[in-house]
Amino acid sequence: MAQLVLKVNPAVSPLPWGPLVIASLVVSTTSTPTAVVETKFDPDTPTIALTSGDQTLTTDPIEIVEKIAGAAQLPDDSSKSAAFLTLAKTLSGKLSFPEVTAALDTLDDHLTFRTFLVGHAITAADAAVWGSLRASLQVIGILKKAGHPHLQRWYTYFDTLPSTLSIISAHAEAKSTASKEKKAASVASSSFALGLQNAVDGQVVTRFPPEPSGYLHIGHAKAALLNQYFAQMYHGKLLIRFDDTNPSKEKAEFEDSIVEDLALMGIKGDKLSHTSDYFQELYDWCIQVLKEGKAYADDTVQEKMRQERMDGIASARRDTSPAENIARFEEMARGTEEGQRWCIRAKLSVDDPNKALRDPVIYRVNMLPHHRTGDKWKVYPTYDFACPLVDSLEGVTHALRTNEYRDRNPQYQWMIEALGVRKVEIWDYSRVNFVYTLLSKRKLHWFVNNGFVSGWDDPRFPTVRGIRRRGMTVEGLKNFMLQQGPSQSQMLLEWDGIWAANKKVIDPIVPRFWAVTKEKSVEIKLKGAEVPQQIEVKDIPKHKKNPEVGLKKTTFSNTIIVDQEDAASFEDNEEITLMDWGNAIIRTKSTDASTGAITSIETDLFLEGDFKKTKKKIHWLPSPSSSQPLPTPLVDVVLIDYDYLITKKKLEEEDDVSDFVTATTEFRTEAWADSNVVSLAKGDIIQFERKGYYILDAIVKKDSGDVLEFILIPDGKASGVATKSSAAPADPNAKTMLSDGATGFEIPVSTKMYKVDPVVGGAGAEADTKMYKVDSIYQPGP
Repeated sequence: MAQLVLKVNPAVSPLPWGPLVIASLVVSTTSTPTAVVETKFDPDTPTIALTSGDQTLTTDPIEIVEKIAGAAQLPDDSSKSAAFLTLAKTLSGKLSFPEVTAALDTLDDHLTFRTFLVGHAITAADAAVWGSLRASLQVIGILKKAGHPHLQRWYTYFDTLPSTLSIISAHAEAKSTASKEKKAASVASSSFALGLQNAVDGQVVTRFPPEPSGYLHIGHAKAALLNQYFAQMYHGKLLIRFDDTNPSKEKAEFEDSIVEDLALMGIKGDKLSHTSDYFQELYDWCIQVLKEGKAYADDTVQEKMRQERMDGIASARRDTSPAENIARFEEMARGTEEGQRWCIRAKLSVDDPNKALRDPVIYRVNMLPHHRTGDKWKVYPTYDFACPLVDSLEGVTHALRTNEYRDRNPQYQWMIEALGVRKVEIWDYSRVNFVYTLLSKRKLHWFVNNGFVSGWDDPRFPTVRGIRRRGMTVEGLKNFMLQQGPSQSQMLLEWDGIWAANKKVIDPIVPRFWAVTKEKSVEIKLKGAEVPQQIEVKDIPKHKKNPEVGLKKTTFSNTIIVDQEDAASFEDNEEITLMDWGNAIIRTKSTDASTGAITSIETDLFLEGDFKKTKKKIHWLPSPSSSQPLPTPLVDVVLIDYDYLITKKKLEEEDDVSDFVTATTEFRTEAWADSNVVSLAKGDIIQFERKGYYILDAIVKKDSGDVLEFILIPDGKASGVATKSSAAPADPNAKTMLSDGATGFEIPVSTKMYKVDPVVGGAGAEADTKMYKVDSIYQPGP
């Protein structure tokens, strides 16, 4: 007979526990368990099924228990088991409270002098009945009242079998995974329900066209992930194309970093190209539009051209002949002194209400060498000219663009129609913007060039490398961006959402350690019979809810240290809990008379105390100055936190960034950490319990030993992402009003409406009331 396969939907409720526990028991006790039965949690299975090969044997839970027990040749007395199997099926149905109680009474009486329901070993009857009981909340509630001691004993025995614990854990993991996948699919399907217009499965081609003039930032991450998402959704292709049309800004360094950052996010295009690969084709296309009178050469100085476009005035060169325009373009291509005076403009419109259509520049001279083509070219296409044409040339079917480009969409289509190339669909989405955050490359360059940050990977920067160094995981970043979906709404997001998404990724898997701030740390002397006379080292789980994270060494000493903040909160004779140890009672506290700081504490160790009743659970470390020498010394660490680089939530276009630079943005705290952290590598993420999540950023070599520098990872709480500096200075021209008319405190006025005095007199109407008039307490100062 072929192997049996038990398929169970992990989300079904109530869960048919009987088949699961019997299958797990067989696997744990049979020398060749895979030859008998294999359990698979399958979200596509309606409820439960036992299969063999391509055949479904049964979907009835009780029959499944019998078949698995029979295949494993478990001991059985069919005549006695039949009644219990029938009872198990009955208990699985809807019963009244008296009926359930009567059944439990019968089982309790039966088990008075028995370990198992039938015979002297576990049988199908035990598994079937236990499974029915566990699936019933009503039964669980009755058993908790301790009115059925013999049944409770039998139930607990079954509940704590290693095979039972194993299958319970496996189910919990499968259910969690299925829930996450369902939620992700739901978010994705709802966010992207509209899909791409005119998309054909298997033929969609998207592209991500970054300019190699800086490092990828969080806005680029959304663009790249959306393009990848749609390419995969339609089983199509994703192209990565560098828009390298401006030698003044671009560097090979940025190109390499972009490829690396995309790889970090799990993004790999089906093809990598450069706009410079098509410089010849673009040059020829420019000649074509000049010949056809759809473009012209212009030497109007920049300021005048800008003003003419604003006022809807045609350039004096607009009606120059095609031959003359081509001659000037060739002069530009040679980079002569005369050629450098000119640019090429597309002849779209002079006075279109959409100013993006007012004869945009499509070619200009740049004498700097290109990082790929060197000195071969002296003329370069603008993004507006090159992007639509190369999109068409490379087979792009859908161009995803942020809706800040929406006014330029007609321009994009004009270029395609003017040259008669294949049409490309445009699909808009909103750009991602965060408070207190700059995404402008020009302004980010300013911070780098002026030394306000250490580089493009500075943890305060919104670059992919910066937020990765701050502790953002790739999974957290992707989850957040896909949750935003292709929204058209322009929103200024707080940072709490993206860091909360990151916390969901790291919290279940990162190890827990302890750190105590060095400044004003307080030594606690422990007294009592239970205090270790010698140093003791015990293995403690690194993560209490996830044993797979492993164990850590915890050192127990008669003298420990705690943070000043904790020590100052202790009351006399207060019972506290020392984490991973037990309770202690505060007996005496010594204080520095000049500062009021706590200097030392004496406590009685009280391990029989109930930790559930204490308000304070305190982390601690063995004292480095203890009379008992530590087997492994504490580790010097620096805990680093950051503030935003700017003091204004959103900079306007006219704002000078230098007026809004945050004075202090880095905060360093020296601390001790337990010796377990020496095993960490750069980039590892941990939690210092009660302090937060941290990423190991650097291991600094010093004469006194290594110092580990950890960066605090925001956890998504509002307090964790709030600015630490004072708000930006108020606008001196801002309007205010007084709370009580002529007196009171100032209230900002955001409305643009005029204040209008009453038509009939200046006094308000007298109220018909018996209440006394009370002057405002907010009176202006002298």
